[in-house]
Amino acid sequence: MDLRNIAIIAHVDHGKTTLVDELLKQSGTYRENQATTERAMDSNDLERERGITIFAKPTSVEWKGTRINIVDTPGHADFGGEVERILSMVDGVVLLVDAAEGPMPQTKFVTSKALKLGLRPIVVINKVDKPDGEPDRALDEVFDLFANLDASEEQLDFPAMYASGRAGWADHSLDGPRKGLDALFELILKHVPAPKQLSDIDQPFTMLATTLGGDPFLGRLLTGRVESGTLKAGQTIKAMSRDGKLIENFRCTKILAYRGLEQTAIDVAEAGDIVSIAGMTKATVADTLADQSVTEAIPAQPIDPPTITVTFGINDSPLAGRDGKKVQSRVIRERLHKEAESNVAIKISDTPGGEAFEVAGRGELQMGVLIENMRREGFELSISRPQVLFRDIDGERHEPIEEATIDVDDEYSGAVIEKITGVRRGELVEMKPAGAGKTRIVAHVPSRGLIGYHGEFLTDTRGTGVLNRVFHSWAPHKGPIPGRRAGVLISMENGTSVAYALWNLEERGRMMIGAQADVYTGMIIGEHSRDNDLEVNPLKGKKLTNVRASGTDEAVRLTTPITLSLEEAIAYIDDDELVEVTPNAIRLRKRFLDPHERKRMAKAG
Repeated sequence: MDLRNIAIIAHVDHGKTTLVDELLKQSGTYRENQATTERAMDSNDLERERGITIFAKPTSVEWKGTRINIVDTPGHADFGGEVERILSMVDGVVLLVDAAEGPMPQTKFVTSKALKLGLRPIVVINKVDKPDGEPDRALDEVFDLFANLDASEEQLDFPAMYASGRAGWADHSLDGPRKGLDALFELILKHVPAPKQLSDIDQPFTMLATTLGGDPFLGRLLTGRVESGTLKAGQTIKAMSRDGKLIENFRCTKILAYRGLEQTAIDVAEAGDIVSIAGMTKATVADTLADQSVTEAIPAQPIDPPTITVTFGINDSPLAGRDGKKVQSRVIRERLHKEAESNVAIKISDTPGGEAFEVAGRGELQMGVLIENMRREGFELSISRPQVLFRDIDGERHEPIEEATIDVDDEYSGAVIEKITGVRRGELVEMKPAGAGKTRIVAHVPSRGLIGYHGEFLTDTRGTGVLNRVFHSWAPHKGPIPGRRAGVLISMENGTSVAYALWNLEERGRMMIGAQADVYTGMIIGEHSRDNDLEVNPLKGKKLTNVRASGTDEAVRLTTPITLSLEEAIAYIDDDELVEVTPNAIRLRKRFLDPHERKRMAKAG
């Protein structure tokens, strides 16, 4: 059977997963009466809730006798470790761009990787039926983007289509018939080359493992594209590391291939096809799986280095063990090492004492997703504030710089620029109008300056701004960046909070807890209105008297407390604070709960 391997690239929310849904429907992958879910490719709970793609997942459709393997890639730069490896499995990319927003930073990140690998893109301008869509402007911007990324003449001569993924049509011109996706299927067959591996079918079997998964019955599953030869189920093969060292010999117990959304067992895997293999116990991502006669490993893509580190520790608060079942450091360590195996962008290291682990990764979102997954699995953790990783280059300390692309209403642009370039040490690169009453600001900002900025940014823009960021480069240290301005209110008692006490404390600052909440000594219960920390008693009830005057016993009305999401909480805390994460709660606390110990450590520090 003829074969094509393509990846779909797009910025977050540009409609990539919806388009794949339509491709599956129109190629006859679904039966007429089959119950289907919207955004079938985003199968993970977190992906559905956040409306983003985190894990790259292949699927395949058949069109006129040709099998097209389609890989849906993540758009967030935080999951860039996934993207780089995925692109090495395909022979072409479909770049999806929103007609209103044009190419965005995450599009730029993935596209630059694809162009470097020599892949020739097909550009699809999606959502052309949006009222604020400007398809022609978006297409011009794509061309400019390719030129800026040093695309070759061949890559600049790309075919373009206009589409509406939701309505299920794609056309070569804006005033075309708008019927179905046939034209897109035809263009993929014509423009994307068949895998060159097909000519190597007589060679010994080799395959580069690009993603690692697991199956409760089959164990470890490594997915990749077969580079040469054929593999039969039951055959004994070997796994080699990048430098050609033998890792293990194993019997391939099962070969799974994507047929539609399902993985089905096949007897023989052939060169060019994307398959998953079971049977290994040690082999992992970036290893070469090969026939016994092969001696050289396939070169693997280098992975961009981590830029931030977060400390995961055991939960040692007085409320530990109430919610979660997995609280021991041994269990946390096993889970983190399992994560690092399948996610090559993450590095785990033990800290002295063994009660906590340093987890280095690409960004706050990637860390937030890992922590959220762990709390849903029943873990209890204490998490530190993210720290930026520095590098020594020619004897000088360098830090990671990110390119922030910001779309805001004109009236808020001044406030945003002031924060980015003043307090957070960023440099303004570009500022231009972006449609009716909006401004697009591009700035290069130290990663340190962006930690915790998103919440403040939404407040400054009344929730209307859009901020996207992507790793840009390493640059010499930019100097100190001030942290949080306000101090915090710290509980000095253990027990259950009382409404009357909280009502009295409201003049001191904004509360983060409501009445009847469990509190303990050293827990942060609110934000102080001044810049110093203050210890308060949230348990203090009203003194009872025997005088019953009218109006004195009216119900206390509390202001709604601030609720921080997981990422907001991690970004909010200071270096001497932790976030306590359990399956049912997110609490903020001081690293040292005892006030005397806190003072002693502050003096020592």
